[in-house]
Amino acid sequence: MEKNSNTCYNNNKFPVTQRCNDMLDYVISKTLEFLEGMPKSVRKKKGQFFTSKETAEFMAQLFDFSNLSKKIEILDPGAGTGILSAALLDRAFSENLFSEIQLTCYENDLEVLPVLRENLEYIQAHAPIKFGFVIVVNDYLISQAPEFEGKISEEDNLQKYDLIIGNPPYLRVMRDNPAAMAMPTVVHGAPNLYFLFAAMSLFNLKHEAEMVYIIPRSWTSGEYFKVFRKYFLRYGKIEQIHLFVSRDKVFSQEQVLQETIIIKIKKTAVRPQHVIISSSQTNNDYNNMTEIAVPYNSVVSGKNLYVYLPTSNDDVKVIRTINKYKTTFPDIGLRMRTGIVVDFRQRNELRKEQGEHIIPLFYGQHIKNGVVTHVPSGKDFDWIVDEKPGLIQKNKNYVFCKRFTAKEEKRRLQCGIYLAENFPEYEYIGTQNKINYVDCVDGAPLSTALVYGIYALLNTTLYDKYYRILNGSTQVNSTEVNNIPVPPIETIEKIGNRLIKTENLTTECCDEIVEEEAYCE
Repeated sequence: MEKNSNTCYNNNKFPVTQRCNDMLDYVISKTLEFLEGMPKSVRKKKGQFFTSKETAEFMAQLFDFSNLSKKIEILDPGAGTGILSAALLDRAFSENLFSEIQLTCYENDLEVLPVLRENLEYIQAHAPIKFGFVIVVNDYLISQAPEFEGKISEEDNLQKYDLIIGNPPYLRVMRDNPAAMAMPTVVHGAPNLYFLFAAMSLFNLKHEAEMVYIIPRSWTSGEYFKVFRKYFLRYGKIEQIHLFVSRDKVFSQEQVLQETIIIKIKKTAVRPQHVIISSSQTNNDYNNMTEIAVPYNSVVSGKNLYVYLPTSNDDVKVIRTINKYKTTFPDIGLRMRTGIVVDFRQRNELRKEQGEHIIPLFYGQHIKNGVVTHVPSGKDFDWIVDEKPGLIQKNKNYVFCKRFTAKEEKRRLQCGIYLAENFPEYEYIGTQNKINYVDCVDGAPLSTALVYGIYALLNTTLYDKYYRILNGSTQVNSTEVNNIPVPPIETIEKIGNRLIKTENLTTECCDEIVEEEAYCE
């Protein structure tokens, strides 16, 4: 392993206020100079986005220094220009709790390395205590993967750290990427470098030590991240999560639109009683935060270890209410699936008008006011030929649900009742890939009462809030819906029969019926 290190120390004796105000500003200024000369398109290909000063300072403040020794080891994987390291060192120096600090930075981007080294040398020259740093010019993941996978004894070969702070690369890679192949323990589906970094950092921590990371929210739910969550939440416990209300303001200079969070993890087997969920509008107004202490089992819940992000007591109540039941759609013989037809790939099969061997193709635009119709959708093609079995499905009762909604829309779950009897001339229909539909697992038709009951559940304020707490994106993921606890099928049918009698498909009506039949204490 190649290492570049500075192990000499500086003992300058000048005012801490001058020193601490200067070091982070110096690193920020050198970073801005670097950014001016490095095209954003180049950095995006590397998944490289730099942390703001305010965010770095906030992340540094999250650590608990109270139980640390006088000499500590800090790790910054994927260090970039050293902004996070500088913020953490600023705090550590100013609080005057330590006699010696050793920093290890991993960085193998040859273009950013000179900036990182210059910044760390500047900090070293102005450090009030013994401070040394090591820059490891190597791949952070691959270099330690044998220890991580248990092929080499970690106790004999791997250094552990007191504090780890990180802004890992946000980059989706193929499953045959060397880093993904090196860490099969936490890889399932389409891997992203950020969660591989998070897993390795947890591995690098000493027991009872803490890490603070800024990462996308996407790992908190979904099938792709299930294996990672199992590892991450087995060996680490969440102590705090910080959310940003405006997702486009987290890396404001970088124009990143990912739903991003800051997470504080402690490497321990002991669950804390509560998780602190804090939130701010953007990355520069941390003085105007909201904060709530949420019971741990209301944040990490279910067999798939989904991480829920409630921001109010009302959100916590929603989670508890839904979790009254333990069964899910698949448990009671139902399943939400994704529409079959990817229209831009099936251009040859699409038609503008109906005709012989042509069947209706349903889009999200066909869902209006709780009912599915086939009035013109505004698309060029509302029809599809019935020649390919893989593109069509039986004309039977379903509940349709839009997969994509705009962030500013009031509801995330937007559903419609589809009754086969309204399209008696067709044996088959088509569903476009941007809608989901609920069907029986065994392919049997849904009863009319069950269709109305499923619609009522998904159309409630309760279920819409629950899904928003679970998933911050604008996409409705069928796997996630299939993991939401639901009442027994007999209760859903009762709800459906009542909704049929009312002839009122509004959310207000669904709220009243569902609460009385399923959630009334």
